[in-house]
Amino acid sequence: MRFKEIERTVEGINTRMLVKELKNLEANGIITREVFATVPPTVEYALTKKGDKLLPSIKSLHQWGQEYAV
Repeated sequence: MRFKEIERTVEGINTRMLVKELKNLEANGIITREVFATVPPTVEYALTKKGDKLLPSIKSLHQWGQEYAV
């Protein structure tokens, strides 16, 4: 996904926090970041194998939150 796609998808996050979290996820090997030499620069993010293995846990936590979070 491109940065703006992620920003639109994540409700209530500001640009600064999203940049910080994406850098953290990249540093931990959860996502990859690919920069394309375009004007303006295009950046795409993708899950790594490690990140892909987290999806079932994240989906489960999301479902739990939908059921029990107030």
